[in-house]
Amino acid sequence: MVTSRIWFTAQQKAELWERWRNGQSAAAISRALDRRNKTGVQAIVALHGGIAPAPRRRAERALRLEEREEISRGIAAGQSMRGIARGLRRSPSTVIRELRRNGGRQAYRASRADRSAFERALRPKPCRLALHRQLRWRVARKLARQWSPEQISGWLKQEFPTNQDMQISHEAIYRSLFIQTRGVLKKELTAHLRTRRQMRLPKSHNAKSGQGHILDMVSIRERPAEVEDRAVPGHWEGDLLTGANDTHIATLVERNTRFTMLIKIPRRDTTTVVAALARHIRKLPSELRRSLTWDQGKEMHAHKRFTFATKVQVYFCDPRSPWQRGSNENTNGLLRQYFPRGTDFSRISQSYLNSIALRLNQLRERPWASKPQPINYERCCTDRLSSHSGTGRSSLRGAGPAATLARTAWRNTFPIGLRGKDRM
Repeated sequence: MVTSRIWFTAQQKAELWERWRNGQSAAAISRALDRRNKTGVQAIVALHGGIAPAPRRRAERALRLEEREEISRGIAAGQSMRGIARGLRRSPSTVIRELRRNGGRQAYRASRADRSAFERALRPKPCRLALHRQLRWRVARKLARQWSPEQISGWLKQEFPTNQDMQISHEAIYRSLFIQTRGVLKKELTAHLRTRRQMRLPKSHNAKSGQGHILDMVSIRERPAEVEDRAVPGHWEGDLLTGANDTHIATLVERNTRFTMLIKIPRRDTTTVVAALARHIRKLPSELRRSLTWDQGKEMHAHKRFTFATKVQVYFCDPRSPWQRGSNENTNGLLRQYFPRGTDFSRISQSYLNSIALRLNQLRERPWASKPQPINYERCCTDRLSSHSGTGRSSLRGAGPAATLARTAWRNTFPIGLRGKDRM
């Protein structure tokens, strides 16, 4: 049986992209548009890399469909070119060119001419990566080395501050990766992105359903002001990173320094999670134990027990608001480079988690610099955890509470085998 393909109208495409931006799945959009399956929706979304194209608008001076219908009726009535142009208040040359482009007086059809004119009006401009070979080569090389597009953009601005042809925004790099019709960056390079996704997903695409109610939880809106400005160390953000076979690890990120700790969790029940977190938090000096921000996951149902054991107040985010733990969410994304989705955390030891945390603390992105810079952790402990002005190993050998705080954090967090020259 021969069936004709059903095309999407302009109104349907607009509705498709609106629903996609709102986080609806391809199957839900297909049902809303009365489609038998989601293949057509997926094809349109994949063609544009999940990025809604800019809406097209006709030029104000271009012929409208109503004017083309007047031309068609004038031809049928036997009017001259000048007569038709006079009725439209257009130049005769405009009508002549219109007929010449669309087969002349005998073959002219208003709707077909209007559709052809809309297609001819496309003026695709080559992107910057297509125009500048050296820029394209440098971007592809850095992507292959697992640099993020934001890092690449910041690095190019620092390396070529006066050469605009060698600079590009991170959004342009993402679009060149996701929209393969541009033909400038190979699709295989998306595997080097931290998320490994091949198209842009809306922010609400993976929104989770609400969790069960936690008794006596303290809202994030009640946190002290010092937590918001990140001026004082000791305020942490935490979450669970899920792997295969219902295995998990806990991630803790200090808001002031972005210092990261990874904790192996045998089970996800609240007793096990709270005990493991308390055991690691108690290793830190009291100056670094001020507060913990968590989502409304049931694993923190026993948060009062954790607070009693560590003297650390737990604050809970609003439902479906991961941006309220921005540092922790960013760190979880970085960790997916080392632990892709599907990793079985039961086969990973705590010592290996410590080594990954140490590597992340040394090489992670600094929030004030797009260019990746190696971080001397011993200096990081002293300069940032304690706001001390010393540098290098001499800072750890100094006297006073700042140096003591740095040495304590260093020794209590990582085993001896992960310090010094063997850290990487």
